[in-house]
Amino acid sequence: MVNSKHVSNHYETLKVSPSASLAEIKQAYRRLVKLFHPDSNQESADQEQIIRINAAYEVLGDNQNRRDYDHQLQDDSQKLNSDRQQRTASAQKHYQTTRKTGRDVDEQVEEWLRQVYQPVNRLLCTILYSLEEQMEQLAADPFDDELLDEFQEYLKACRDDLKQAQMTFRSLPNPPSLARTAAHLYYSLDQVGDGLDELGYFPLNYDERYLHTGHELFRIATRLHCEAQASVT
Repeated sequence: MVNSKHVSNHYETLKVSPSASLAEIKQAYRRLVKLFHPDSNQESADQEQIIRINAAYEVLGDNQNRRDYDHQLQDDSQKLNSDRQQRTASAQKHYQTTRKTGRDVDEQVEEWLRQVYQPVNRLLCTILYSLEEQMEQLAADPFDDELLDEFQEYLKACRDDLKQAQMTFRSLPNPPSLARTAAHLYYSLDQVGDGLDELGYFPLNYDERYLHTGHELFRIATRLHCEAQASVT
């Protein structure tokens, strides 16, 4: 399973102060995603930077994760070095005791593809490639109660599919050879979750900016999903 990659300072990545409010962090995240995403700005497009920005927002956008991270930043260098050495020694010991043969590795890859990648891939396709139709239907009359009810039912179904995809993704550690594929799936699921949150705000106040932001996050999720598919083939 892929964990969020550690960066030296998530605040620097999002270009905000350590005392920034959650609203300021969210605003900075949206601005940077738009700046570096190829669909909105070809000149400054940077996929790796988007991945780092997503990892930073995953931590700083959650109150508990942020508190834990702030506490971690306060640790002195001696403790960090000691922890790093212990993790390295533990990883080496684990590798030595669990090293697999070539056949075992192949079986592990096939199992992960069958039990994790394929079902998650299907669920992502269901979510990502149904949004355009829903947006077109809603555009007919964004204030129509019946259309809004159908849109909310659609969002609920997507959230259910997303929850199932996340549970499936966490059910089995990914093989090292498929780390890139797993990373793209992880961040695609993350973007889908944020996109659904944004879309869910629209029926509350009819602010079309939420539809635009949600649609943009789905575009990013789709790009990451396509990269996951490409890395498998």
